[in-house]
Amino acid sequence: MPDARNSGLEAPLWRAIAVYRIAALTYATILVVSNISYYKRPVLAWPVLAAMAAWTIFTTYAYADPARRRARLLIADMVVVMAALTASIEIVGRDALESGRPTLAVAWHVAPVLCCAVRFGRRGGIAAALVMGATDLLVRAHYDQAALTGSVLMLLAAIAVGYLVRIAEVAQERLERAVELEAATRERERLARDIHDSVLQVLALVKRRGAGLDGEAGELARLAGEQEAALRNLVAGRQVAVDPVADELDLMALLHPYASPDVTVSGPAGAVRLPAHTARELRGAVAAALDNVTRHCDPGTKVYLFVEDDPDEVVVTVRDDGCGIADDRLAQAEAQGRLGVAQSIRGRIADLGGRVQIVSAPGEGTEVEMTVPRVPIS
Repeated sequence: MPDARNSGLEAPLWRAIAVYRIAALTYATILVVSNISYYKRPVLAWPVLAAMAAWTIFTTYAYADPARRRARLLIADMVVVMAALTASIEIVGRDALESGRPTLAVAWHVAPVLCCAVRFGRRGGIAAALVMGATDLLVRAHYDQAALTGSVLMLLAAIAVGYLVRIAEVAQERLERAVELEAATRERERLARDIHDSVLQVLALVKRRGAGLDGEAGELARLAGEQEAALRNLVAGRQVAVDPVADELDLMALLHPYASPDVTVSGPAGAVRLPAHTARELRGAVAAALDNVTRHCDPGTKVYLFVEDDPDEVVVTVRDDGCGIADDRLAQAEAQGRLGVAQSIRGRIADLGGRVQIVSAPGEGTEVEMTVPRVPIS
Protein backbone atom coordinates (compact mmCIF):
# COMPACT_ATOMS: atom_id res chain seq x y z
CA MET A 1 0.00 0.00 0.00
CA PRO A 2 1.46 3.40 -0.91
CA ASP A 3 2.42 5.83 1.83
CA ALA A 4 -0.60 7.93 2.68
CA ARG A 5 1.68 10.80 3.71
CA ASN A 6 2.89 11.08 0.12
CA SER A 7 -0.54 10.57 -1.42
CA GLY A 8 -2.52 13.08 -3.45
CA LEU A 9 -4.82 13.60 -0.47
CA GLU A 10 -2.08 15.62 1.30
CA ALA A 11 -1.06 17.73 -1.69
CA PRO A 12 -3.52 20.52 -0.71
CA LEU A 13 -1.94 20.69 2.77
CA TRP A 14 1.54 21.25 1.33
CA ARG A 15 0.19 23.93 -1.01
CA ALA A 16 -1.58 25.60 1.92
CA ILE A 17 1.69 25.68 3.90
CA ALA A 18 3.47 27.28 0.93
CA VAL A 19 0.77 29.97 0.75
CA TYR A 20 0.99 30.48 4.51
CA ARG A 21 4.79 30.88 4.34
CA ILE A 22 4.48 33.56 1.64
CA ALA A 23 1.77 35.39 3.60
CA ALA A 24 3.81 35.19 6.82
CA LEU A 25 6.88 36.56 5.00
CA THR A 26 4.79 39.48 3.73
CA TYR A 27 3.55 40.18 7.26
CA ALA A 28 7.10 39.97 8.65
CA THR A 29 8.29 42.49 6.03
CA ILE A 30 5.50 44.91 6.99
CA LEU A 31 6.46 44.64 10.68
CA VAL A 32 10.14 45.21 9.90
CA VAL A 33 9.28 48.37 7.97
CA SER A 34 7.03 49.55 10.82
CA ASN A 35 9.51 48.88 13.62
CA ILE A 36 12.92 49.35 11.98
CA SER A 37 13.51 52.65 13.71
CA TYR A 38 13.58 50.77 17.04
CA TYR A 39 16.16 48.19 15.90
CA LYS A 40 19.66 48.01 17.29
CA ARG A 41 21.21 47.24 13.84
CA PRO A 42 18.51 48.09 11.29
CA VAL A 43 20.78 47.71 8.24
CA LEU A 44 21.19 43.98 8.88
CA ALA A 45 17.42 43.39 8.83
CA TRP A 46 17.28 43.59 5.01
CA PRO A 47 19.78 40.76 4.32
CA VAL A 48 17.86 38.56 6.76
CA LEU A 49 14.58 39.36 5.01
CA ALA A 50 16.22 38.58 1.67
CA ALA A 51 17.44 35.23 3.02
CA MET A 52 13.95 34.48 4.33
CA ALA A 53 12.47 35.28 0.91
CA ALA A 54 15.02 33.03 -0.84
CA TRP A 55 14.32 30.20 1.58
CA THR A 56 10.57 30.61 1.05
CA ILE A 57 11.05 30.21 -2.71
CA PHE A 58 13.33 27.20 -2.23
CA THR A 59 11.00 25.37 0.19
CA THR A 60 7.99 26.04 -2.05
CA TYR A 61 9.84 24.20 -4.82
CA ALA A 62 11.34 21.50 -2.57
CA TYR A 63 8.15 20.47 -0.77
CA ALA A 64 6.20 20.31 -4.04
CA ASP A 65 7.80 16.90 -4.83
CA PRO A 66 6.86 14.09 -2.37
CA ALA A 67 10.25 12.43 -2.97
CA ARG A 68 12.03 15.44 -1.45
CA ARG A 69 9.98 15.54 1.74
CA ARG A 70 12.72 13.85 3.73
CA ALA A 71 13.84 14.32 7.31
CA ARG A 72 16.99 16.19 6.26
CA LEU A 73 14.95 18.82 4.40
CA LEU A 74 12.68 19.29 7.40
CA ILE A 75 15.66 19.56 9.76
CA ALA A 76 17.30 22.10 7.45
CA ASP A 77 14.03 24.05 7.38
CA MET A 78 13.93 24.12 11.17
CA VAL A 79 17.59 25.22 11.44
CA VAL A 80 17.25 28.05 8.87
CA VAL A 81 14.10 29.42 10.47
CA MET A 82 15.60 29.17 13.96
CA ALA A 83 18.66 31.04 12.68
CA ALA A 84 16.46 33.85 11.34
CA LEU A 85 14.63 33.88 14.65
CA THR A 86 17.86 34.00 16.67
CA ALA A 87 19.24 36.81 14.49
CA SER A 88 16.62 39.05 16.07
CA ILE A 89 18.76 39.23 19.23
CA GLU A 90 21.51 41.19 17.43
CA ILE A 91 19.39 43.02 14.86
CA VAL A 92 16.29 43.99 16.85
CA GLY A 93 18.20 44.17 20.12
CA ARG A 94 17.50 42.69 23.51
CA ASP A 95 15.95 45.88 24.88
CA ALA A 96 13.48 46.18 22.00
CA LEU A 97 12.55 42.50 22.25
CA GLU A 98 11.96 42.76 25.97
CA SER A 99 9.75 45.79 25.39
CA GLY A 100 7.49 43.71 23.13
CA ARG A 101 8.85 44.38 19.63
CA PRO A 102 8.26 41.38 17.32
CA THR A 103 11.06 39.14 16.13
CA LEU A 104 12.19 39.20 12.52
CA ALA A 105 10.59 35.79 11.86
CA VAL A 106 7.35 36.60 13.71
CA ALA A 107 4.64 34.21 12.27
CA TRP A 108 7.04 32.90 9.57
CA HIS A 109 8.62 30.49 12.07
CA VAL A 110 5.40 28.45 12.31
CA ALA A 111 5.76 27.09 8.74
CA PRO A 112 8.36 24.35 9.45
CA VAL A 113 6.31 23.20 12.44
CA LEU A 114 3.33 22.67 10.16
CA CYS A 115 5.57 20.82 7.69
CA CYS A 116 6.70 18.43 10.43
CA ALA A 117 3.08 17.88 11.47
CA VAL A 118 2.08 16.98 7.90
CA ARG A 119 5.08 14.73 7.28
CA PHE A 120 5.35 12.98 10.65
CA GLY A 121 1.90 13.39 12.18
CA ARG A 122 0.94 14.77 15.58
CA ARG A 123 4.04 13.56 17.41
CA GLY A 124 6.40 15.11 14.89
CA GLY A 125 4.43 18.34 14.91
CA ILE A 126 4.39 18.53 18.70
CA ALA A 127 8.16 17.94 18.92
CA ALA A 128 8.85 20.66 16.32
CA ALA A 129 6.44 23.06 18.05
CA LEU A 130 8.17 22.56 21.41
CA VAL A 131 11.62 23.21 19.91
CA MET A 132 10.53 26.26 17.94
CA GLY A 133 8.43 27.59 20.83
CA ALA A 134 11.37 27.30 23.23
CA THR A 135 13.61 29.13 20.76
CA ASP A 136 11.05 31.91 20.33
CA LEU A 137 10.72 32.38 24.10
CA LEU A 138 14.51 32.47 24.57
CA VAL A 139 14.86 35.08 21.84
CA ARG A 140 12.07 37.24 23.26
CA ALA A 141 13.59 36.96 26.77
CA HIS A 142 10.25 37.65 28.41
CA TYR A 143 7.57 35.22 29.40
CA ASP A 144 4.38 37.19 29.64
CA GLN A 145 0.98 35.96 28.49
CA ALA A 146 1.43 37.29 24.94
CA ALA A 147 4.67 35.38 24.41
CA LEU A 148 3.31 32.17 25.91
CA THR A 149 0.08 32.45 23.91
CA GLY A 150 2.00 32.49 20.64
CA SER A 151 3.85 29.28 21.52
CA VAL A 152 0.67 27.58 22.74
CA LEU A 153 -1.19 28.49 19.53
CA MET A 154 1.67 27.06 17.49
CA LEU A 155 1.48 23.83 19.50
CA LEU A 156 -2.28 23.60 19.03
CA ALA A 157 -1.89 24.19 15.29
CA ALA A 158 0.62 21.32 15.09
CA ILE A 159 -1.78 18.99 16.91
CA ALA A 160 -4.70 19.98 14.66
CA VAL A 161 -2.71 19.52 11.44
CA GLY A 162 -1.31 16.21 12.66
CA TYR A 163 -4.83 15.00 13.38
CA LEU A 164 -5.92 16.13 9.92
CA VAL A 165 -3.08 14.08 8.43
CA ARG A 166 -4.31 11.01 10.30
CA ILE A 167 -7.77 11.55 8.80
CA ALA A 168 -6.15 11.77 5.36
CA GLU A 169 -4.34 8.46 5.96
CA VAL A 170 -7.55 6.69 6.97
CA ALA A 171 -9.37 8.18 3.98
CA GLN A 172 -6.58 6.99 1.68
CA GLU A 173 -6.72 3.44 3.08
CA ARG A 174 -10.51 3.30 2.75
CA LEU A 175 -10.33 4.68 -0.78
CA GLU A 176 -7.85 1.98 -1.78
CA ARG A 177 -10.04 -0.74 -0.23
CA ALA A 178 -13.05 0.66 -2.08
CA VAL A 179 -11.15 0.65 -5.37
CA GLU A 180 -10.05 -2.95 -4.81
CA LEU A 181 -13.60 -3.98 -3.92
CA GLU A 182 -14.98 -2.25 -7.01
CA ALA A 183 -12.41 -3.98 -9.21
CA ALA A 184 -13.26 -7.37 -7.67
CA THR A 185 -16.98 -6.71 -8.14
CA ARG A 186 -16.52 -5.82 -11.78
CA GLU A 187 -14.44 -8.94 -12.39
CA ARG A 188 -17.06 -11.07 -10.64
CA GLU A 189 -19.80 -9.56 -12.79
CA ARG A 190 -17.76 -10.24 -15.91
CA LEU A 191 -17.31 -13.87 -14.87
CA ALA A 192 -20.99 -14.19 -14.05
CA ARG A 193 -21.86 -13.00 -17.54
CA ASP A 194 -19.44 -15.50 -19.09
CA ILE A 195 -20.61 -18.48 -17.03
CA HIS A 196 -23.93 -19.72 -18.39
CA ASP A 197 -26.46 -21.74 -16.46
CA SER A 198 -25.76 -24.63 -18.82
CA VAL A 199 -22.30 -25.11 -17.28
CA LEU A 200 -23.71 -25.44 -13.79
CA GLN A 201 -26.51 -27.67 -15.03
CA VAL A 202 -24.07 -30.04 -16.72
CA LEU A 203 -21.97 -30.31 -13.57
CA ALA A 204 -25.08 -30.94 -11.46
CA LEU A 205 -26.23 -33.60 -13.93
CA VAL A 206 -22.87 -35.39 -13.81
CA LYS A 207 -22.98 -35.29 -10.02
CA ARG A 208 -26.49 -36.80 -9.84
CA ARG A 209 -25.96 -39.46 -12.50
CA GLY A 210 -22.67 -40.66 -11.04
CA ALA A 211 -23.53 -40.41 -7.35
CA GLY A 212 -24.44 -44.10 -7.06
CA LEU A 213 -21.61 -45.45 -9.20
CA ASP A 214 -18.31 -46.93 -8.06
CA GLY A 215 -14.81 -46.45 -9.35
CA GLU A 216 -13.80 -43.65 -11.69
CA ALA A 217 -17.39 -42.72 -12.51
CA GLY A 218 -18.16 -42.09 -8.84
CA GLU A 219 -14.94 -40.08 -8.43
CA LEU A 220 -15.87 -38.01 -11.48
CA ALA A 221 -19.29 -37.29 -9.96
CA ARG A 222 -17.70 -36.18 -6.71
CA LEU A 223 -15.29 -33.85 -8.51
CA ALA A 224 -18.14 -32.42 -10.59
CA GLY A 225 -20.08 -31.68 -7.40
CA GLU A 226 -17.12 -29.88 -5.86
CA GLN A 227 -16.57 -27.77 -8.95
CA GLU A 228 -20.26 -26.91 -9.12
CA ALA A 229 -20.20 -25.65 -5.51
CA ALA A 230 -16.99 -23.68 -6.08
CA LEU A 231 -18.37 -22.15 -9.26
CA ARG A 232 -21.61 -21.10 -7.59
CA ASN A 233 -19.63 -19.46 -4.77
CA LEU A 234 -17.52 -17.58 -7.31
CA VAL A 235 -20.55 -16.29 -9.18
CA ALA A 236 -22.20 -15.36 -5.87
CA GLY A 237 -19.17 -13.21 -5.08
CA ARG A 238 -18.26 -14.78 -1.73
CA GLN A 239 -14.61 -15.41 -2.55
CA VAL A 240 -13.63 -11.78 -2.12
CA ALA A 241 -10.54 -11.40 0.06
CA VAL A 242 -11.26 -10.23 3.60
CA ASP A 243 -9.30 -7.19 4.79
CA PRO A 244 -7.28 -8.32 7.86
CA VAL A 245 -7.22 -4.81 9.39
CA ALA A 246 -10.83 -3.78 8.78
CA ASP A 247 -13.00 -2.64 11.71
CA GLU A 248 -15.94 -4.66 10.44
CA LEU A 249 -16.31 -7.82 8.37
CA ASP A 250 -19.03 -9.55 6.38
CA LEU A 251 -19.89 -12.76 8.23
CA MET A 252 -21.31 -14.32 5.05
CA ALA A 253 -18.01 -13.73 3.24
CA LEU A 254 -16.22 -15.54 6.08
CA LEU A 255 -18.60 -18.52 6.11
CA HIS A 256 -19.22 -19.16 2.42
CA PRO A 257 -15.78 -20.73 1.83
CA TYR A 258 -17.04 -23.67 3.95
CA ALA A 259 -19.64 -24.45 1.27
CA SER A 260 -19.08 -27.81 -0.43
CA PRO A 261 -21.12 -30.68 -1.89
CA ASP A 262 -21.76 -31.79 1.70
CA VAL A 263 -22.12 -28.35 3.34
CA THR A 264 -24.90 -25.96 2.31
CA VAL A 265 -24.50 -22.34 3.40
CA SER A 266 -27.65 -20.20 3.50
CA GLY A 267 -28.22 -16.68 4.71
CA PRO A 268 -29.19 -13.12 3.73
CA ALA A 269 -28.39 -12.06 0.18
CA GLY A 270 -26.62 -8.95 1.46
CA ALA A 271 -23.67 -8.59 3.78
CA VAL A 272 -24.01 -9.38 7.49
CA ARG A 273 -21.73 -6.71 9.00
CA LEU A 274 -20.23 -7.40 12.42
CA PRO A 275 -17.25 -6.08 14.38
CA ALA A 276 -14.16 -7.86 13.04
CA HIS A 277 -13.42 -9.69 16.32
CA THR A 278 -17.02 -10.93 16.63
CA ALA A 279 -17.11 -12.14 13.03
CA ARG A 280 -13.80 -14.02 13.37
CA GLU A 281 -14.83 -15.68 16.64
CA LEU A 282 -18.15 -16.78 15.10
CA ARG A 283 -16.26 -18.25 12.17
CA GLY A 284 -14.01 -20.12 14.60
CA ALA A 285 -17.03 -21.57 16.43
CA VAL A 286 -18.59 -22.65 13.13
CA ALA A 287 -15.32 -24.26 12.07
CA ALA A 288 -15.26 -26.21 15.35
CA ALA A 289 -18.83 -27.42 14.79
CA LEU A 290 -18.01 -28.55 11.24
CA ASP A 291 -14.88 -30.28 12.49
CA ASN A 292 -16.98 -32.26 14.97
CA VAL A 293 -19.16 -33.47 12.10
CA THR A 294 -16.08 -34.56 10.14
CA ARG A 295 -14.63 -36.40 13.14
CA HIS A 296 -17.70 -38.16 14.49
CA CYS A 297 -20.04 -38.66 11.53
CA ASP A 298 -19.86 -40.88 8.48
CA PRO A 299 -18.36 -39.50 5.25
CA GLY A 300 -20.95 -37.75 3.12
CA THR A 301 -22.98 -36.50 6.10
CA LYS A 302 -24.98 -33.49 4.99
CA VAL A 303 -24.53 -30.24 6.91
CA TYR A 304 -26.74 -27.15 6.66
CA LEU A 305 -25.36 -23.81 7.84
CA PHE A 306 -27.96 -21.06 8.36
CA VAL A 307 -27.33 -17.37 9.17
CA GLU A 308 -30.13 -15.16 10.49
CA ASP A 309 -29.51 -11.42 10.69
CA ASP A 310 -31.87 -9.80 13.20
CA PRO A 311 -31.76 -6.16 14.35
CA ASP A 312 -30.54 -7.06 17.85
CA GLU A 313 -28.67 -10.33 17.29
CA VAL A 314 -27.15 -12.69 14.75
CA VAL A 315 -28.00 -16.38 14.87
CA VAL A 316 -25.83 -19.03 13.20
CA THR A 317 -27.13 -22.60 13.11
CA VAL A 318 -25.12 -25.67 12.10
CA ARG A 319 -27.41 -28.65 11.50
CA ASP A 320 -26.35 -32.11 10.32
CA ASP A 321 -28.06 -35.42 9.62
CA GLY A 322 -25.32 -37.48 11.20
CA CYS A 323 -25.12 -39.92 14.05
CA GLY A 324 -26.17 -37.48 16.77
CA ILE A 325 -24.88 -37.13 20.33
CA ALA A 326 -25.87 -39.13 23.39
CA ASP A 327 -27.36 -37.18 26.28
CA ASP A 328 -24.33 -37.47 28.57
CA ARG A 329 -21.62 -37.49 25.91
CA LEU A 330 -20.73 -33.78 26.10
CA ALA A 331 -20.48 -33.86 29.89
CA GLN A 332 -18.25 -36.96 29.76
CA ALA A 333 -15.99 -35.37 27.14
CA GLU A 334 -15.57 -32.23 29.25
CA ALA A 335 -14.82 -34.30 32.35
CA GLN A 336 -12.15 -36.21 30.41
CA GLY A 337 -10.46 -32.99 29.32
CA ARG A 338 -11.72 -33.06 25.73
CA LEU A 339 -12.96 -29.48 25.54
CA GLY A 340 -13.71 -29.05 21.84
CA VAL A 341 -17.34 -28.07 22.28
CA ALA A 342 -16.86 -26.43 25.70
CA GLN A 343 -14.07 -24.09 24.62
CA SER A 344 -14.10 -23.87 20.83
CA ILE A 345 -17.84 -23.26 20.62
CA ARG A 346 -19.39 -22.37 23.98
CA GLY A 347 -16.30 -20.51 25.20
CA ARG A 348 -16.05 -18.35 22.11
CA ILE A 349 -19.73 -17.45 22.06
CA ALA A 350 -19.81 -16.78 25.82
CA ASP A 351 -16.90 -14.34 25.45
CA LEU A 352 -19.00 -12.45 22.91
CA GLY A 353 -21.90 -12.24 25.36
CA GLY A 354 -23.94 -14.80 23.42
CA ARG A 355 -25.41 -18.22 24.05
CA VAL A 356 -25.22 -21.69 22.53
CA GLN A 357 -28.00 -24.26 22.34
CA ILE A 358 -27.23 -27.83 21.26
CA VAL A 359 -30.08 -30.17 20.33
CA SER A 360 -29.21 -33.75 19.46
CA ALA A 361 -30.21 -37.37 19.84
CA PRO A 362 -28.51 -40.60 18.76
CA GLY A 363 -29.22 -41.28 15.09
CA GLU A 364 -31.14 -38.02 14.58
CA GLY A 365 -28.35 -35.59 13.84
CA THR A 366 -27.22 -32.51 15.74
CA GLU A 367 -28.20 -28.86 15.71
CA VAL A 368 -25.87 -26.23 17.17
CA GLU A 369 -27.46 -22.78 17.46
CA MET A 370 -25.10 -19.89 18.24
CA THR A 371 -26.58 -16.49 19.07
CA VAL A 372 -24.52 -13.32 19.58
CA PRO A 373 -25.91 -9.85 20.35
CA ARG A 374 -25.32 -7.02 17.93
CA VAL A 375 -23.12 -4.27 19.28
CA PRO A 376 -22.22 -0.96 17.64
CA ILE A 377 -19.17 -1.14 15.38
CA SER A 378 -16.60 1.22 16.82
